[in-house]
Amino acid sequence: MQKSFRKKNIVALSIFIAFHLCWLFGQLNGSQTITKSGTTAAQFLKVGIGARGTAMGGAFAAMDGDIGSMYWNAAGLANLSRLETMFVDGEWLAGIRLQYLAFSIPIHRIGVLGLSVTNLSVPEDKVRTISEPEGTGEYWGARDLAANLCFARKLSDKFSIGGNIKYIQQTIWHASASTYAADLGALFETPFNGMRLGASISNYGGKMKLDGRDQKISVDPDPLNQGNVEFINANLETDQFPIPLIFRVGLSGELINKQNIRLSYGIDALHPNDNSEYLNIGIESTFGNLVSIRAGYPSLFKEKSIEGPTFGAGVNYRIWRTATILKIDYSFADFGPLGDVKRISIGFNF
Repeated sequence: MQKSFRKKNIVALSIFIAFHLCWLFGQLNGSQTITKSGTTAAQFLKVGIGARGTAMGGAFAAMDGDIGSMYWNAAGLANLSRLETMFVDGEWLAGIRLQYLAFSIPIHRIGVLGLSVTNLSVPEDKVRTISEPEGTGEYWGARDLAANLCFARKLSDKFSIGGNIKYIQQTIWHASASTYAADLGALFETPFNGMRLGASISNYGGKMKLDGRDQKISVDPDPLNQGNVEFINANLETDQFPIPLIFRVGLSGELINKQNIRLSYGIDALHPNDNSEYLNIGIESTFGNLVSIRAGYPSLFKEKSIEGPTFGAGVNYRIWRTATILKIDYSFADFGPLGDVKRISIGFNF
């Protein structure tokens, strides 16, 4: 009994220290006027996944089990007890297509294993030049891809950890850049009315540098003189850019927790390496474990943010004469001058 109590205190202290380190980093960087906006590659890694989490304004780091936790805080995946899938297919900003496929399976006495693939693509367009403004007959496109392997495990009935290993690739016509990254998260249920604390670090990995056929050129090293080598094959060297590293510390719990109704809240504090610190807040009302209504507000206190309130709803429907549950979630997000983003997530819980 004493060992268990001591273990809980160590876990709580660790999360407490992590929270205050994030706060300290925020205070140190807050004295500077440079936010490093636009200095990282692979910005698609910051696009929230799943309609449930985005409807709550991205305040999902400390929420309980959901396959969407693979993105927000991998430790939340440890709460899943059944095989689960999720699929998202919809438009992001400016006609960009966002697709996401996730799969998770609990392994008895080991943990929960998850796989996911994120794909962001733009429609193909004509290649235009100064001499051929109507098009050369070729088409160009761009695509961002992240393939993710996740593992989460409960170390006790109150504490779980999780992590991701991901391969990241960005492609623009014939040029591409790639790297590997990792996520790490923890989730702790406190003895204070079931309040949960979550912390995660996302996208800890290498830098990205474009390379490919588009960087290969032929040049004359000495155009003023005749008789030398007229053309030499060369490569245009591009700069390396880091990927968006994000620290999250979250708090969640239930304001109402009865048999037929549950009102949950979430508050996340975020410290990115390419912007100022900000908060995400959200609430979720669930009626009879069947219908949920959600709302949130992302990017509070973020400098020059254009994001507005978010809303959403969800339905859990048990398929007739089976144990399979169909999960459909919808979210609406306001991005000000860039328009609205609507997401629909469809999943199955077997």
